[in-house]
Amino acid sequence: MSNSALATALDVTEGTWTHGMPYLALGFGRPLVFLRWFTPDHANPTGWLRQSEIRTLAPLAAHFRVYAVNRAPGMAEGTTMADIAAEHARAMHDEFGEPVDVLGVSSGGSLALQLAADHPAAVRRLIIASSGYTLENAARTAQLRYGEAAYAGKRGLHHMAGVAFRSPIAQRLAAAGMWLADPLARPRNPADTLAFIRAEDAFDLAGRLGDITAPTLVLGGDSDTAYSTENFRRTADGIPNSRLIIYPHTTHIGVVKRFVPDVVAFLAD
Repeated sequence: MSNSALATALDVTEGTWTHGMPYLALGFGRPLVFLRWFTPDHANPTGWLRQSEIRTLAPLAAHFRVYAVNRAPGMAEGTTMADIAAEHARAMHDEFGEPVDVLGVSSGGSLALQLAADHPAAVRRLIIASSGYTLENAARTAQLRYGEAAYAGKRGLHHMAGVAFRSPIAQRLAAAGMWLADPLARPRNPADTLAFIRAEDAFDLAGRLGDITAPTLVLGGDSDTAYSTENFRRTADGIPNSRLIIYPHTTHIGVVKRFVPDVVAFLAD
C-alpha cells in the first residue's frame, strides 16, 4: 500500500493539544497515547520520518486510535520531568476527560513513568518499552554531549553512536556517518533539545515506582545498548501491579518491531 493510501485508510490527522503539544493520530478504537522517543525537535515529523512513524504505528492503529504525542515547544531552561508530566496530564484530561492507556518508548518511557507516578488518574494502563526508572550513564553522557554541542551550533550527532550500536567497529562507522549527516539533522530549536535532555538527565524514579497504581507492562531487549536488563527488572519489580517481558537477541529499537502482540493482549486483558 502506498504511503498516501495507508494514511487515508488509517484516518491520519494531526494537530496540537493544550500547551501546544503536537500530535499525530491514526487508527480506530479506544485511545492509546504514544509518548514519542527522543526527538531533537518538539514537533510532528515530516517527510520520510512522518511516513516511517505511520508505518511503525500502523499495526497498533489496527486496534486503537493511536495518538503519537511530542513534548511542547518552547521548553524553558530548568524544566523538570515532573513539569513535563504535568503538562501531559492536563492536555490528556482536556482531550479525553478520563484515564487512557499510555505507551512510552525510550525517552517517552521516562515521561510515561513520571506521568503515572505523579498523575495516576490520567493513566488506565501503562506500557514502558526500551526504558526504565532512570537513564544509565552511557546514555546520559551521550545525550548531554549531543545536546550541548547542538546548542553551541557544533556537530554533535556522532555522540549518539555509542548508545546505538554495541560493536566498537559499528560505533566508529556510525559515528563517522553521523558526523557527516549532522548539518542536515540539526534541531530547529536547540534550546528545546537541551532543556529536555537535562530534564531526562535528572530523571530518577527509583524511590517513586511504588506510587504507580496503573497495571503496567515493562518491555525490554536483552541486547539494548542504552538500558540494561537489570534496569528493566528493577523498574518492573518496583511497580506493584506489573509484568516484565525481556525479548532475546533484541536491541533498543528492535523492541518496537516485536511488541505489538504483547501490547494488544495486555490492553485487552
